[in-house]
Amino acid sequence: MQKIQAAILLAVSLLAGCSMLPRSAAPVACAPCAACPACPPAVTAPVPPVAFSRSLQPASWADLPGWTEDDPAAAWPAFLLSCRGMAGRPHGPAWKRVCDLARAADGKPDLDPRRFFEQHLKPFAVVAGDASVSGMITGYYEPLLRGSRQRTKGFEQPVRGVPDDLLTIELSSLFPELKGKRVRGRLEGNKVVPYWSRAEIAARGDKFPGKTLAYVDDAVELFFLQVQGSGRLKLSDGSTVRLNYADQNGHTYQSIGRLLVERGELKLEEASMQGIQAWARANPGRLDDLLNANPSYVFFREMPNGKDGPVGALGVPLTAERSIAIDPRSVPLGVPVFLATTRPNSAQALNRLVMAQDTGGAIKGAVRADFFWGFGKEAGEQAGRMKQSGRLWVLLPPEAALMSGADAPQ
Repeated sequence: MQKIQAAILLAVSLLAGCSMLPRSAAPVACAPCAACPACPPAVTAPVPPVAFSRSLQPASWADLPGWTEDDPAAAWPAFLLSCRGMAGRPHGPAWKRVCDLARAADGKPDLDPRRFFEQHLKPFAVVAGDASVSGMITGYYEPLLRGSRQRTKGFEQPVRGVPDDLLTIELSSLFPELKGKRVRGRLEGNKVVPYWSRAEIAARGDKFPGKTLAYVDDAVELFFLQVQGSGRLKLSDGSTVRLNYADQNGHTYQSIGRLLVERGELKLEEASMQGIQAWARANPGRLDDLLNANPSYVFFREMPNGKDGPVGALGVPLTAERSIAIDPRSVPLGVPVFLATTRPNSAQALNRLVMAQDTGGAIKGAVRADFFWGFGKEAGEQAGRMKQSGRLWVLLPPEAALMSGADAPQ
């Protein structure tokens, strides 16, 4: 405890006010919701979580609503990608047996993914520290923006790469107990200080120390590109530039949708991505002040063009409607998860097997997920409206159970 307290004091002294758990280096997206309202009322678990894990409770396949109606075959390719991504992670060895069996069975005519999962994995309900088993499920997507390689009239909003002066301090190098926790800053003389906030980055303009990858035509669309964590730019010559999350300035994400609700400028049900975009069009002179209320700033890297989805925090491409972002402190990155929720602004069930392949700055808490809808306008319409209540079940090999949840090394 003394070491942890010392590390926290050190972090605060180095980078007061900076995020302790930024999005991982491979990508989304931070992909948090636009509004991030308060979670829906919690549902209390009938019995407390078992002692072996702080966030997982043994369950049966019959507990998973819609498990027999879903088509696990649709999630099979994403599962194989997860096996590839988990191979080099600390909890990967616990998955080796199952992943080897999956690769050996792949493509064979007698493969039955549902039977495979039931034979080799066990379900565990994700439970929050207060024993609630329901939480907020939001959505994200890969947007398409109009862009230019050069700053020209109409294309003046810079998409920035990782700046030259950004420092990342891994706290685990001092205290192994804080593995995965880091702070970001910059040098001012011989002193480490917090990195520039969004407003400070904007104020520095062309003096900002880092490469500008491209320019886009809409400040609010650029903001949501940073929220999603990945996207594509359509250039005037018809070519496409693909962008992925590279790093972040270390400041904690603040929801501008929530701020508009607190100010009385939007109703809670209007604080979606679409509602914020409408407010921005109606208030162009106030847009900069609103965006700067969120001090967090995301830097991008260019990725090769291809048909696959954007690369998530696991290091593998995301699969539309079969990948989610989670909090890796509670759900091990890469594992299969059964999601039970509803479609955006609807009571229609959305129950399906997905893979925990991404993380996000606003995705915090045990029963919390961001559902990846895919690429383009239609996916954006769904993602922007999605703020549903839902439940999660993690599927684990028996030998991985003791490494699960918050106890699993990430």
